[in-house]
Amino acid sequence: MKLIGLYRSPYVRRVAVSLNLLGMAYENEAVTPFDNPEMVSPHNPLVRIPTLLLDDGEVLIESYAILDTLDDMAHSDKRLMPASGDARKHTMKLTAIATGTMDKTVWAVYEGRFHPREKYHKPWVEHNESQVEGGLAYLNDAVESADVVNNGWIAGGDRISQADVSATIAYSFADMARPKLGLAEKYPSLADYAERMEALEAFSTVTP
Repeated sequence: MKLIGLYRSPYVRRVAVSLNLLGMAYENEAVTPFDNPEMVSPHNPLVRIPTLLLDDGEVLIESYAILDTLDDMAHSDKRLMPASGDARKHTMKLTAIATGTMDKTVWAVYEGRFHPREKYHKPWVEHNESQVEGGLAYLNDAVESADVVNNGWIAGGDRISQADVSATIAYSFADMARPKLGLAEKYPSLADYAERMEALEAFSTVTP
């Protein structure tokens, strides 16, 4: 398999970490569609990352769809999303909040990156940053409720899930992209949890 996209993208990174945890071999083509659209467009008409090329020639796009397919391909004892029931609903909710936090961080970053200075709209950035903090506050509470500090998992259960992957990357990306927010001081339980997760090989080998 080939994963197209930079690990700086939280969406690419959550696919990469998931591939590592699932034990699926892949190579990374570290390109961005802004700088190298011709490297992405032959495989993805939206010219977006992540794009995953499977060994059979099929192409998967959008991280949520990629992760769902990878879970379907994986052995049941390695899957990152529970198959059904309350555990699945809970894990899906945490994962959705983490992914939404990534979205809002990206929107805040893009306002400064792609708009000229005279069109930079600070209230829009602050609106997105407040949503980022809302997501992180919820995840911080989830960490504390799940007793993750004592080596548990954010969604409960006896092993790592997609909620752990996405929550960690959501925090790490926001902390990297919006350092002025002082996230470690505001959400210390989440920060400690993310530090523990980032030390795992599945994460540390795909740092931005």
